[in-house]
Amino acid sequence: MKKLQDKVAIITGAAMGMGASIAKVYAKYGAKLIMTDVSNQLEAAAEAIRSQYGAEVVALQADVTRPDQMKAAVEAGMKAFGRIDVAACNAGVCRLGNFLEMTDKERDFHIDVNIKGVWNTCQAVLPVMLQQGSGAIVIASSVTGDIVADPGESAYALTKAALVGLTKALAIEFAPRNIRVNCTQLGYARTPMAEAIARQSCPEDPESALRDMAKGIPVKRLASPDEVGELFAFLGSDESSYITGSQFVIDGAATIRESNMGV
Repeated sequence: MKKLQDKVAIITGAAMGMGASIAKVYAKYGAKLIMTDVSNQLEAAAEAIRSQYGAEVVALQADVTRPDQMKAAVEAGMKAFGRIDVAACNAGVCRLGNFLEMTDKERDFHIDVNIKGVWNTCQAVLPVMLQQGSGAIVIASSVTGDIVADPGESAYALTKAALVGLTKALAIEFAPRNIRVNCTQLGYARTPMAEAIARQSCPEDPESALRDMAKGIPVKRLASPDEVGELFAFLGSDESSYITGSQFVIDGAATIRESNMGV
């Protein structure tokens, strides 16, 4: 039996990039999917997964910053499948900016999507998991903020570090109710977000910025989104049944280098 056979997973930010890869990997392992995003590309992403894996997929346009929309997405998913076993809280944003020049609007944009979006998703799905007596939540944090940071990442670092704290708080609160909560801490992967960062930092040659990112990683490449999807699949499956409140760094050893010697 596949590791996610007949489990139902809700995945936020699922229209493209990391979210679409998480959805694809979940479908590969037999999950039924509730894919959510604000993008109009969502249905196309869902249809591609249906065609490739024969998976049952419900695609719902929903904004993670809107609690009412996330509750509606959960209700629609329950109507379709009758349960939700996994919540992959993937939706996130990153815009670089000098701290002293960053506006309240730009700061709050990160807070609204990255922190409140996960908060809203968890508040929508946890009542279902409590009623079922089981569930797994996987939160997309980052190495940025909790472990490392670069100039211009203050808003992103703030919000991603906060998700580590939320992971631990939810894990300890809901462990007695058989609900697990873990977070992933990704370094650099070849995603639309990484490409956007590259365009911001080096608009004249974004590919050179991506190559520079890879140079600083001991394995000398960015992660593929599917590799990250595999980690999400493990944490959503019963293979990780005794793991909760944990942080999983997936960065090609980038954050453990002591110096630049040998680069």
